[in-house]
Amino acid sequence: MSCRPASARPYVLLSCATSIDGYIDDASEQRLMLSNEDDLDRVDAVRASCDAILVGAATVRRDDPRLLVRSASRRAERTAHGRPASPTKVTLTARGDLDPTARFFTAGDSARLVYCASGALDKARERVGRVATVVDGGEPVDLDRVLADLSARGVRRLMVEGGGTVHAQFLTAGLADELHLVVAPFFVGDRRAPRFVGEGSFPWRPGRPARLAETRQIGDVVLLRYALSDRCRDG
Repeated sequence: MSCRPASARPYVLLSCATSIDGYIDDASEQRLMLSNEDDLDRVDAVRASCDAILVGAATVRRDDPRLLVRSASRRAERTAHGRPASPTKVTLTARGDLDPTARFFTAGDSARLVYCASGALDKARERVGRVATVVDGGEPVDLDRVLADLSARGVRRLMVEGGGTVHAQFLTAGLADELHLVVAPFFVGDRRAPRFVGEGSFPWRPGRPARLAETRQIGDVVLLRYALSDRCRDG
């Protein structure tokens, strides 16, 4: 198993749902549903276990996610332990092209962090500096720098929910500890649609595979949980 030394960085858990042929959406304007209600509840439980949730700016623009814990009982449990009701929201942007009215910024009371490429820092602060903390992420945005800053802010467990480019960046950099991959029971079959990850040099390859830590049928979808570092445990 190959993953870069964890040092003080947060534990990084990647979460993704795909079609059988590896697509995370189709090419239509409507969002493709790849999970069922039971699996969405599982994802909610994972969210509730984390200190922060990260998505790329393209996901903020395309999907307009809220990135909140849905379950009232899970929110209550978090606050009972002195934690915010939902994890900190995190996004990465190269251009600073973010809409302050997106639900990433307006839904819930969680802290919001925007890691921006140095060259677009002024633009990002002008656009969303009133609704989020904008942090210089380097040029281009450096994941090691992002993770070090998150760790300094008390983030010990980070959930990465995509999209494909962000997942590929964490995976090819060897900065992922665990992958939750849910497979839906259908094909998309459209090369215009986005895939889970594209080409890249990944630490896990033939002869050095990732360890399959768990398989679970959840209604009509299947969860494959892969251990990508020695920090990931079974169960």
